[in-house]
Amino acid sequence: MKIETLRWAHNKLEMIDQRILPATFEYLSYDSAASVAEGIRSMVVRGAPAIGVAAAYGVALEALRLFASKPIPPLTPPLKEGEPIAIGISLAPFQGEGWGGDGFKTGMETGFTVLSQSRPTAVNLFWALQRMRKVWESVANQTPQQIATRLLDEAHEILAEDIRINRTMGAFGAELLADGARVLTHCNAGALATAGWGTALGVFRSAVEAGKKISVIADETRPFLQGARLTAWEMVQEKIPVTLITDNMSGYMMAQGEVDAVVVGTDRVAANGDVANKIGTYMVAVLARRHNIPFYVACPLSTIDMNIATGTDIPIEERSADEVKGFRDTHWAAEGVKIRNPSFDVTPAELVTGLITEKGIILQPDAKKLRKLFD
Repeated sequence: MKIETLRWAHNKLEMIDQRILPATFEYLSYDSAASVAEGIRSMVVRGAPAIGVAAAYGVALEALRLFASKPIPPLTPPLKEGEPIAIGISLAPFQGEGWGGDGFKTGMETGFTVLSQSRPTAVNLFWALQRMRKVWESVANQTPQQIATRLLDEAHEILAEDIRINRTMGAFGAELLADGARVLTHCNAGALATAGWGTALGVFRSAVEAGKKISVIADETRPFLQGARLTAWEMVQEKIPVTLITDNMSGYMMAQGEVDAVVVGTDRVAANGDVANKIGTYMVAVLARRHNIPFYVACPLSTIDMNIATGTDIPIEERSADEVKGFRDTHWAAEGVKIRNPSFDVTPAELVTGLITEKGIILQPDAKKLRKLFD
């Protein structure tokens, strides 16, 4: 099946509720910046690229919501009572100023702030908000209708661009995998973590598309089980051979010679090549180095943060203890025990064999090579 993690339908953003996969497949609908921010915060949508796309739509939705509000003050003759306002790409028939002046600007600033506070580690969130802000500023003198239209167009382009970039990365990454390769991945960096193709899993899809017979080893990825619930589900949908293991089996599998390569995604890469990804990635990287197994990170340029010097400067989100205490309604931890739940860890650049980007493979990434990427 084609996985559309996010889609524009009925003048709203719809996102797959990833909290209930694979038991239930369901889209939830969003119509404002605040609702999208809550969808990001509560893990309805997760994965750095997907979070960035969702945030872009959150900005556009807020402009649409503000435009649809009662004009205050009426800069043009007011709407007749009961006359509909069509919200969407055309935004017809209303041609007035909408919620004009300072009200619209204040509402938009609030939307940007709410979205920026949804999650701290994934840099794509802030990249997308900055890009949408630049668009907003470029059309700030136009009517709310025109602003909303332009922002929605930009959100559509960010979604389409993400898929194009992931396909390009996938093609580069597929060249690194031999026919018959057994590839370990951690967490979920697939279609569900992006606009629809995937970073790490996009490499696997592209390898299969190129005719290679690869197989995937997905670790369960405690505590939120993105590997067990999401990666395994995606690979089953694609009919790509996949084996699920617990997180503490990776070393055994490598020692037995059952892993040929590791490919993971990332939520932020520092300017020196340090990589922040789902908690547990660092341990996998250390094990890969011990067993001389290449460790690759699939990351679009939008995930590289040249404003963060090293991985020690990357903010690490600490999530609720309930995620470690148990899963959903089942708890297995002793009541009263102290719990830590950092959601990400940092893998030093020296453990990264290469970054897979839309501009090619960056082997042994460092500050000089990353600067050259952006030059």
